[in-house]
Formats: sequence, structure tokens, C-alpha cells
Amino acid sequence: MESAVFELQYWHWILLGIGLALLEMLLASFTVLWFGLGAVVVGLVLLAFPTLNLSLQLLLWLLASGGFAVWWFKYFKPRMVDKTRAGITREAVIGQTGQVIRAPAPPGRGLVRFTIPVLGDDEWEFICEDPVVPGDRVRVTDFSGNTLVVAKRS
Repeated sequence: MESAVFELQYWHWILLGIGLALLEMLLASFTVLWFGLGAVVVGLVLLAFPTLNLSLQLLLWLLASGGFAVWWFKYFKPRMVDKTRAGITREAVIGQTGQVIRAPAPPGRGLVRFTIPVLGDDEWEFICEDPVVPGDRVRVTDFSGNTLVVAKRS
């Protein structure tokens, strides 16, 4: 009696990779995707070198998957951090400093610009009790509706 030996073909790896990538759409954890991409890499390597044994295929899969995961978490994901400060609490905005670009004219409001956007915008109308001119640095002390209350920085 002959025994059937199952060998993984290149298209097995590619289908596994596509299946894991599709599973990632359901999980949205950014972990399964890297194993899927690793499987696609093994499938492409196996297409070029069909005599690669199962041990080397599994080793290549682990190395490729680990490499993709390290690349994502170490290099790519930190560059995607939101630096706008949008959605943060009121207390985190208090103390931010900006530069006056339009001085308030009584009874109006002035305009201040921040180098890092505050609550999603880099320019805000402000109220200030101290006399300020364009170019002065001011610090946020409170909110009044959609207007910032600021004080002149000394």
C-alpha cells in the first residue's frame, strides 16, 4: 500500500495568505495580516524555488511574518500617530501657547496661531484681558464657547 504524502504547493501558501488577510478584516487587530503577508512571501519564493522543503518553508514564513510585524510596530505605526491633539480633554489644552496673528479690536476678538493644532485647528479666535499685538506669545487659560481665553506670556 502506498502512503500519500501531502506537500504544500506555492498556491497553498498564497491562498493561506489571502485567507489570513481576509480574516484580518474581521478582526482589525493588525496581527493576523502579517502572518498572511508572510504566507504570500513563502508562496512567491516557493514558486521560484519549487524544491524548498517544508522546514525551510515554515522557517521562511516565521521570519517573513515576524519581519512584517516588526516593520509595522517599530517603523511604520509610530509615524501614523495623530499629532493634532484632536479629541483631547479641556485640561490638556489649557497651557498651550501660540502667537497672536491678529490683535483684538474692541469689542472684537483676536486670532492666535498654534504650531501644533489645538483641538484639530491651528488658528483660533481668542479673548484676552491684557493688551496684545501681532507677534506676542499667549497662553490658553480657559474656553468661552468656541473662543479661547488667553493671557499674554511674559
